[in-house]
Amino acid sequence: MEGEPIGPAPALPARQLPLWRTFLVFLLPMMLSNILQSLSGTLNGMFLGQLIGVEAMATASVFFPVMFFFMSFVIGLSTGATILIGQAFGRKDLDAVRHVAGPVILVVILIGIVVGGIGAIFAEPLLRGLQTPENILPGAVQYARVLLLSMPLLFLFILATSILRGVGDSVTPLWALIYSTLVGLILTPALITGMFGLPKLGATAAAVASTAATLAALLWLGWRMRQKKLPFAPSRELLAAIRFDVPMLVRVLRLGVPMGVQMVIMAFAEIVLLGLANRHGSDVTAAYGATVQVLSYVQFPAMSIGLAASILSAQAIGAGKDIHALDAIMRVGQLLNFVITGLGVGAVYLLSHTIVGLFITSHDVIVLTEHLIGIVLWSVIMFGASVCFSGTMRGSGSVLAPTALMILAIVLVEVPAATLLSNAIGVDGIWWAYPCCFAAMLLFQGCYYTFVWHRGRIRALV
Repeated sequence: MEGEPIGPAPALPARQLPLWRTFLVFLLPMMLSNILQSLSGTLNGMFLGQLIGVEAMATASVFFPVMFFFMSFVIGLSTGATILIGQAFGRKDLDAVRHVAGPVILVVILIGIVVGGIGAIFAEPLLRGLQTPENILPGAVQYARVLLLSMPLLFLFILATSILRGVGDSVTPLWALIYSTLVGLILTPALITGMFGLPKLGATAAAVASTAATLAALLWLGWRMRQKKLPFAPSRELLAAIRFDVPMLVRVLRLGVPMGVQMVIMAFAEIVLLGLANRHGSDVTAAYGATVQVLSYVQFPAMSIGLAASILSAQAIGAGKDIHALDAIMRVGQLLNFVITGLGVGAVYLLSHTIVGLFITSHDVIVLTEHLIGIVLWSVIMFGASVCFSGTMRGSGSVLAPTALMILAIVLVEVPAATLLSNAIGVDGIWWAYPCCFAAMLLFQGCYYTFVWHRGRIRALV
């Protein structure tokens, strides 16, 4: 943890390491971070399912797509900022890094306040609109309000970790998530059972513990950035940069809004699928939540590989590299996706019964969840391959076409397939929509990368 301020970007090492090693040095901490992020949600599910029951598990599950929806735009903004910061850091322009970060921090805080306030007020009608089963609605509303009010903290944490990764530091976000996970691991069961004299909060305990964990991690992150003397650490200089810089915000928004729109569409699709699952009762809702949790352990590493390809490509462009360097990054990303994601898929198939049994006690729900995992899990390899293509293109600032292609796959394939197949074959049809969508994403992104983007020209944006 201790050490000097961060040095050269990982794409630009002082000595010429093999690209796959450079990729892994940056990728592995980020993968562990995403796994820890998933673990936090899974631990909450385990505690709720084991200590309270399936209904409590369903209470938390029903809000996940809603929370993802609200996070989507901020993730998009963070992605846009990361591309510009990566290019600026690739040419070692630390002042430019700060001038990109400041305006985005201001916008993210304001969005968090608006989303938290409005979302908390309309939590009940929102969950009713999702056809949340009546037996879990009161707990789900309470759970949702706590998490929505914590959105400013969560959004700021997402942005801070994205900026760190943009300058090649994927280790500090990992430590922040370790602390966050440890706080949640202690607080969640304590608030469920009333340990240490704390109040018994039932299913809401997971939301309160998550908020406290995010705050603890954010405070540690600020301290750590000051210790490393980073250009975007909390300081007077950063405070001066936190202002409405319209030209810079336009550049960030041009890159980030398409990604944010894509994330919003993805979240909307998840909400549609959740609504389809909710029609079958709280057991299926709980199975949906458990399946999403297990799926994330394989999907997030695949997403990490795509994000690493994007950041390394941005840094390479900032350093003046050409299209051949980006091709090499894409190829290494594809290989790592096949190996790492493939191993993850195999491991989860082998251990699915044990994993699901950790946070669900009902035999029928365990059997259903294992069946649903079997339908969808293998297709994450295709998803990972598609984000390697799109991530490399985004690193060059080409965001509109990859985003449009992702949205087309979701709107024209995933949602219609889920609706039609669920009517035709029942619950299984909802999950068969995922492989259909991932196959379409891979086809669209691969063809565009090969036949269109690769023939264009690349240039630095900041």
